[in-house]
Amino acid sequence: MAPHSRIILVRHAQAEHNVTFDWSIPDAPLTPLGKTQATALAPLIPQLQREVDLIATSPLTRTLQTTLRAFAPALTRLGGPSKIVLVPEAQEVNAVPCDTGRSRSQLENDPDFAGLDLEPLTEGWNSKSGFWAPEDGVVAARAAWVRRWLRGRKEGTIVLVAHGDILRRIVAGPEGPEVGAGWKNAEVRVYGFDAEFVGGEECWLDEKGVVCAAGGWDVTSTEAEVLASEGGVEEKL
Repeated sequence: MAPHSRIILVRHAQAEHNVTFDWSIPDAPLTPLGKTQATALAPLIPQLQREVDLIATSPLTRTLQTTLRAFAPALTRLGGPSKIVLVPEAQEVNAVPCDTGRSRSQLENDPDFAGLDLEPLTEGWNSKSGFWAPEDGVVAARAAWVRRWLRGRKEGTIVLVAHGDILRRIVAGPEGPEVGAGWKNAEVRVYGFDAEFVGGEECWLDEKGVVCAAGGWDVTSTEAEVLASEGGVEEKL
């Protein structure tokens, strides 16, 4: 365990469902702007490109696309896409098509993701049931699993690319996720383990600062539901 590790958490760049509010888009990919944002992020974090020891990501299309673009220099140094660690536990929360990943066989046949190690994608990882269900208690347990996984790594600087809703749960403290604590697209934040809790099951994180963001604030599926209940998404943006 390396409780002194730097944990770099990154939200994916702009994806199609972020701008259309169409949650029926299967495994929503990046928009053309999102691809530009992800590529633009790389030169904004030159020191991190030199220092990162491990790059991990949710296996959804938009996070994979962001990871490959935003951390291209680091991946070249580390040995290429095969060095990316897929963490299905960091997939997005809700059981809607845009937040549901494709099967392992579909990803294997996608030339954009050639060379990735898909071994972590076990049967049912994208089922949105059981351990993968969107219920609050289940999601909190999954977020805690991610924190324990990060704690158990030996690397000194770890990048994890994920999604707005699951990131909110991963960085939550004992009182739960902060209401309205949204992440911008392609936003990079630095965390460490809270010394008081690092040895426990929850092993809460302590934010050290926001490094940068290459995109703006585009809502997640959960944020859209909240805004809609308050008077409509378009009204609030």
